[in-house]
This record gives sequence, structure tokens and C-alpha cells, in this order.
Amino acid sequence: MNTSRIALVTGANQGLGRALAEGLAARMRPADLVLLTGRDQQRVADAAREVSRLPGTRARVEGRVLNVTGTDAVARLAAELRARHGGIDVVISNAVARVLPADSQSARADEFIDVSNTATHAILRSLGPVLRPGGRLLVVASSLGTLGHLDPRLHHLFDGASLDQVEYAVESWRSRIHNRTAEEAGWPRWLNVPSKVAQVAAVRAVATGRRERDLADGTLIASVCPGMVDTATSRPWFSDYSHAQSPAEAARAVLDLVFAEGVDPALYGELVRFGRALPWHDGTPPVEQDRLLTP
Repeated sequence: MNTSRIALVTGANQGLGRALAEGLAARMRPADLVLLTGRDQQRVADAAREVSRLPGTRARVEGRVLNVTGTDAVARLAAELRARHGGIDVVISNAVARVLPADSQSARADEFIDVSNTATHAILRSLGPVLRPGGRLLVVASSLGTLGHLDPRLHHLFDGASLDQVEYAVESWRSRIHNRTAEEAGWPRWLNVPSKVAQVAAVRAVATGRRERDLADGTLIASVCPGMVDTATSRPWFSDYSHAQSPAEAARAVLDLVFAEGVDPALYGELVRFGRALPWHDGTPPVEQDRLLTP
């Protein structure tokens, strides 16, 4: 029987994803394998080599090109992991598309939604079923992912929704952006809010269907908020970075969740920040950011 553990991090070339890969490689055993993934072959190879050579690295590290927006590519990887290893033990979905405040939100919508939401759906659908007992599947989201950050007119689209329904809501949002009717329907201009709410809703949908079985064998599926992180993606959005964490600091709470003994039922399927579940219905729409953005 294969007793080595397999972990995978998406969006792991830099920033938080890179820190998560480094932390996994440092905390796992020499027989274990960390798959560091990204879209660019050279950057993935360079990052994997650099992480492998870090003084604290214990596990094996391999670079793997993976375009998470390609549903077929994620499905093929899941099939390979099942065939070669009997599944996977840790999946951290962290891919994100960088959008600057000066960018047109509507012009960047397709890329942003594909990387943040289409990819999340693909990972949940394909890698969720090959997660081995006692495993961890975590989707990096944000505290903006609680339902209250959306206009109340939109709550019914995500509250108690199935994964199919979340996917349909996301594609309806995308369509409204393109036909310029999104704002009149209550969708905010800022892409980040609906995207994060949809990520959390997708995780909740999948977790609902497998909660009893997962809690029985110590498996955790959840979304996670790492808090404010000082990265090239997030820095342009905030004027005060006095409380921002480095990627390595932000990775610790996520990794603590990965390596925790057992599963706290209060965290299962929830949006977790620093070890605590955030109430799903909390939050208020961030009007100020929306007003300042280009459509």
C-alpha cells in the first residue's frame, strides 16, 4: 500500500501559493510529494527547483504545468493521481488573476472569472472525488466571500445552492457583464466580491453532499481566508499595509488547518479565517470600492 502523501498547490509560482508550497514541503515527510503547479512551464520549473533546494525542505517537490481553467486538464490530472497514487491527500486551490484598480472590470471579467471560479468548479468536481480519507481540500478565498457582501437581490442565487446552481449563477453574471445589465440586476462593479462569494458557495455546495462521510474519516473541505497579504496582486488595492502579512506569515494559518489533528465540525464546509469560521450571512456591500472602479 502506498503510504506516501501527495499534495498539490495551484497558482504556486509566487506569492501566497509559493509560500504554501514551501510550507508543505517543509512539514511533510521525505517520502511525500508536493506538486507545485502553474501555467508557465519555465516559471513552474524554476519555482520547483528553488523550493527543492531550500534548507527546510523535506518532501519531494515537482513542478507541474496545469492550466486550472481547462476543465479537461484538471480531470486528466485527477485520473492520473487516482491511477498512480490512489488519489491525493492535500489540494490547495490558490490560482488568481491579477486585476489592477485602473483596469476595466468588464474587460477583464472573462479571465478573472475563469481563473477564480471556473477553476474552482473544476477542482471541486475532479479532485474532490479522488481526495483520500483524512485529506484536505482548501479553496483560498477572502472574507469578502460571505453572502452579505452582495446585494440582497442576489442572495437566493447562492444561499443553499448546489454546485450546478452556483455555476449557472456565475455564468449568468458573466453574461450580464457582457450585455451591460449587471449593475441594474444588483451585481457590483468590483469583480472580486461576486467571485469570492461564488467560490465559498461552491465549496459549501460540495461539502453539504459529503459532510457525514468526510467527518467520519477525518476529511476536511473548506474555503479559507488568509487575511491581508502583501503581494503584487493585492498591494494596488489598499492604501494602508501596516497590518499586512508576508506570504510566509499568511501561509501559516492555512497550513495549520492542513496539518491539524482531526476535523472540527464547526469548520467543515465553512469559510475559515485564522482557525475560525466566518458566518455565511455576514457582511455589507463594499460601496466605496465599487464607486471608484472603471466599469
